[in-house]
Amino acid sequence: MLKWGDVLGLADYGNLTPDHKVVKTDAEWRAQLAPDEYRVTRQSGTERAFSSEMCSLFQPGIYACVCCGTRLFDANEKFESGTGWPSFTQPLTDNVIAYHGDNSLASRRIETVCNTCDAHLGHVFPDGPEPSGLRYCMNAVALKKVEGQ
Repeated sequence: MLKWGDVLGLADYGNLTPDHKVVKTDAEWRAQLAPDEYRVTRQSGTERAFSSEMCSLFQPGIYACVCCGTRLFDANEKFESGTGWPSFTQPLTDNVIAYHGDNSLASRRIETVCNTCDAHLGHVFPDGPEPSGLRYCMNAVALKKVEGQ
């Protein structure tokens, strides 16, 4: 189980190796993705809080990257954070998410990207529920439910 210290270490000293990589041109991503998916995942955008019903859906299933289909999160790790974005406590496996320091706001945050295709997913914070204490705050348009519909 990843904890905040693990996330900081990965962000500062290097991420785990993904099972494989998916690389496409910008034109290929634009052709594949809806405009809002492209803006969030390929341009590090953020969707408006509370803009997706995904926040309140808690049925069993697996959530994957909308860009490459890599399985990222199990719905069993999903929780209501009250932030307006889907939140999870752990990724499906330790190597599916890559972490990068993000100093774009007044304080340092940790950006999360799909380790397979480098899609921006959201950020992770140390204010989640125990036992991990992590809150993976994800953009809903960056995810698709692939099992347990």
